[in-house]
Amino acid sequence: MTILGPILGPILGRPWLRRRNARLLRDAGRAINETGYVSAGGIDHFVTIRGASHDNPVLVFLHGGPGATQTVFATQTLSWEEHVTVVQYDQRGSGKTRHRNGPAADGELSFERLRRDAIDLINALRHKLGVTKVILAASSAGSAFGLQLAASRPDLLHAYVGTDQNAGAESSRITHARTLDMLRRTGSRKGVRVLENMPADPAEWTQAQSGALSRWAIKADPGIPNMITDVIFPAMMTSPLHTMADIREINSGITESMRQLYPELAAFDARAVAPGLRIPFFVFQGAADLVTPTECARAFATTVQPIAEFATIPETGHLAAFTRPDEFLRLLVERVLPVVPTSPAPTP
Repeated sequence: MTILGPILGPILGRPWLRRRNARLLRDAGRAINETGYVSAGGIDHFVTIRGASHDNPVLVFLHGGPGATQTVFATQTLSWEEHVTVVQYDQRGSGKTRHRNGPAADGELSFERLRRDAIDLINALRHKLGVTKVILAASSAGSAFGLQLAASRPDLLHAYVGTDQNAGAESSRITHARTLDMLRRTGSRKGVRVLENMPADPAEWTQAQSGALSRWAIKADPGIPNMITDVIFPAMMTSPLHTMADIREINSGITESMRQLYPELAAFDARAVAPGLRIPFFVFQGAADLVTPTECARAFATTVQPIAEFATIPETGHLAAFTRPDEFLRLLVERVLPVVPTSPAPTP
């Protein structure tokens, strides 16, 4: 399939597809179905809360990017709602949260600030939903401050689930080597030229060079879905929760969030956090992930004590949970839910 198929389809069919997806969300008849704003860290955060039963555990998802909100995936995660109450939210500086508050209200972005926001949000959800703990899932850049949250506040969490897990350290070097090899094998001369002109030491890369590497890593392997054209773009364009103004705000938020958080992201090393992790720990990674290399995530998982459970999601790269949501759900049900109490206790 050419790139025009996945791009033109959602554009041309946007009105009908948004109405269809709105019906799917409505007709699911969920016991919990809330969309609105929750105060955390002194600003309003856009939050969606959906689940089939009040007795199911709560899953809070931290999106990556930075700034790449995942509330656009509400339709794709409908099947998850039968087993967990799914909470997605747009982080500070992202999506509808940014649209609501305006860029000036975001203040300076840092992983520490995003961690504190997430703690505030989880505490608000605990009281709102009547639970003592939640399952924390974290994707890509979200997994950086997600690990910090898991290490610092295990009292809030049943378990941590990393996907597109960011391991830091040597990941960038391996991403570069594997992507360059793939581009050479597929004959992409432009991509090869871009990557060969980058410094050998990732510490010397500019934000623009790192971004270029990520873009080539996303599309280097023709055997797996392209997370931009095949996954994110169709979900954004057909989300019944997002107007075109919201989509523009998502793109602006990604640009600004990356500008502010890039130095921390480039210096991040998950191994520094590993000794503080004392809750059930899982990593479900795309088998062919080049952006946060699968072998790096696997190696990091072995450093977590007690030893983490690691599994790959086949035929996927980055953004594996939303590329193959049913496979992510299978792993969630088979591996994570058994460590969670079957009926959440009410908060004091």
